[in-house]
Amino acid sequence: MVALAVLSGATDAIGLMALGGAFTSVMTGNLVILGASASDTDGALAIAAGGAILAFCAGAALGARIAGSPEAGDPVWPRAVTAALAVEFVLFAGFAVGWWAAGADPGQVLRHVLLFALAAALGIQSSTVQRFGVSGLSTTYLTGTLTTVVIRLASGRGLREVRGSVQILLGLVVGAAAGTALLLVSPMATPALPLTALAAVLLVAVVVARRR
Repeated sequence: MVALAVLSGATDAIGLMALGGAFTSVMTGNLVILGASASDTDGALAIAAGGAILAFCAGAALGARIAGSPEAGDPVWPRAVTAALAVEFVLFAGFAVGWWAAGADPGQVLRHVLLFALAAALGIQSSTVQRFGVSGLSTTYLTGTLTTVVIRLASGRGLREVRGSVQILLGLVVGAAAGTALLLVSPMATPALPLTALAAVLLVAVVVARRR
């Protein structure tokens, strides 16, 4: 889950800084951007935010269809989750190909296409994580996670109880920082971060499944 949060942070940073100024996973932010862009008649930003929202919804629907719903007797990591994340990996690979083909400097149309591909990928990830059936578990929309951490700490509960949530939140921040650093220092290497993070998750899932 932490690796997936790192991936989310990295792609959100990429979307904001290099693909039209919209988020790839934070749809609440995109709804605000869409409203603001409508007020100041920024057509390109409206297309980026609105298109990302639609792509995310399409990805979330696809992820839900592939991953399914929690079932009695589910293993720790259901095979359907791996299948859905593999589809997400294909979208990230497509993003990488487009990014590299454009020399890390895509034009406006390609920027939007790549943004929508990433938003669809994060939509798949967002709904797929729900297959685990853990209340409040997310690797994309983390405002609720942050709120839960604060409530539990304010209620006098120990750090051990919120450790997993804090790790996911830190993963998001680290991913955003790493994604931004790659954009600034080595733009051509930018796709490597989300691809590597997701590949690592899939590899561990396959290895664990085989051992079981």
